[in-house]
Amino acid sequence: MINDNTKQAPDNEACVNCGGSCSNNKGCRCNLASYDWLGDVSNDDCDLVEVHFKNTRRGFYRNSAHLELKQGDWVAVEAQAGHDVGQVALTGPLVKAQMQRVNWRKDAEILRVFRKAKAADMERYEQAKAREQDTMIRSRKIAVDLGLKMKIGDVEYQGDGNKAIFYYIADERVDFRQLIKVLADTFKIRVEMKQIGARQEAGRIGGIGPCGRPLCCATWMSSFVSVATSAARFQDISLNPQNLAGQCAKLKCCINFEVNTYVEAIKQMPAKDVHLETKDATYYYFKADVLKREITYSTQRSAPVNLVTLTAAQAFEVIALNRNGVKPDTLKPEDEDKRNGDSGFSDLLSQDSISRFDRKKHKKRKPAPSSDNRDNDKKQATQQPQGQQQRPPKAKNRDKQRPPRQQDNTPRKSRPATPTEGSNRQPQSGGQRQRGKRPPRNNSGEHATSE
Repeated sequence: MINDNTKQAPDNEACVNCGGSCSNNKGCRCNLASYDWLGDVSNDDCDLVEVHFKNTRRGFYRNSAHLELKQGDWVAVEAQAGHDVGQVALTGPLVKAQMQRVNWRKDAEILRVFRKAKAADMERYEQAKAREQDTMIRSRKIAVDLGLKMKIGDVEYQGDGNKAIFYYIADERVDFRQLIKVLADTFKIRVEMKQIGARQEAGRIGGIGPCGRPLCCATWMSSFVSVATSAARFQDISLNPQNLAGQCAKLKCCINFEVNTYVEAIKQMPAKDVHLETKDATYYYFKADVLKREITYSTQRSAPVNLVTLTAAQAFEVIALNRNGVKPDTLKPEDEDKRNGDSGFSDLLSQDSISRFDRKKHKKRKPAPSSDNRDNDKKQATQQPQGQQQRPPKAKNRDKQRPPRQQDNTPRKSRPATPTEGSNRQPQSGGQRQRGKRPPRNNSGEHATSE
């Protein structure tokens, strides 16, 4: 029989940050997760424990009671007023390295771990957690009634339900002293206000980024660094606000991921204001591929005219010659034609058009039968067996539409000459033509001449 005082919560393996969607013991992918690669090493010398709470709040506590704790255990820890309930994230000597990484103050007080969470502790924790949504909605209405220009984004109750942290967003400085009094009287709790930024709010809400993956701030990022537009300029990214802004309406955090690589590569490239002198023309900087270390020069400053692409080493050689007063004959390298012919990679998608399935397929016309094929068809028609009858040829459509033409048996000479429609020709008397008339022939075959 299991004692109720030592009974763990049924979801003790669930992650407090993911809401139970992953296991903290086996490869948690939360933004506060850390792998204990010294888990097999004995940790008797270090009694520090890292505990995670809701969202990105964490704390470091001392295991003074020497409890056997492991990742994923729910524990009751000391708080300034009462106790709090959290989940063990890290134990052993790695906790000191984690404290140094997050810039934990050395003079800060380290609280204690009371015990492993009991069933009664987990029940109070679940009750307090169920009140968070309703408290957030009511607190927003109170802030609007007080005329405060702020938005309460989230509410987190302490494990024992005696205290709550209100996370708010505000562009300006807000005097919320009256708000704290109203909230304390309304909910009968101790109130703590914490200001967060737009990035932290987006991380709490979550979502899918333009790359198709979950937001970095909602999965693995725990600290946020300011992003400047200069990082986009170093990477030659278009300064379009719609492309640079994320779901938080701020510059995307991923712009800072590769900026250091680009800065180091730019240092090994010629300056943009340096132009190359040759005997035939002067070449100016036009564009550059930093990662491939290639620069394209043009004979005009603001137009792509006579473009020549050089490597960084070739550009430095020409610059050195210009400094010594030497101008090369041409800037075009000798192996440019070979380099243009062999691009070094092949694009498999360039062979197929994106709209290839949208095009209508035209039926191919059958080629006209040749004279030999016609002869063969005639022979096959004559060699048909007697039992089979040949089908009569289909009548053409125009024969069906037009009525049969009536034959006129009157002699041609007696027919009256009628002018054709649309012509101004008048019928001549006698039906004889005066011009161009060929004289009649005699019996001998000679033309008859009139005397």
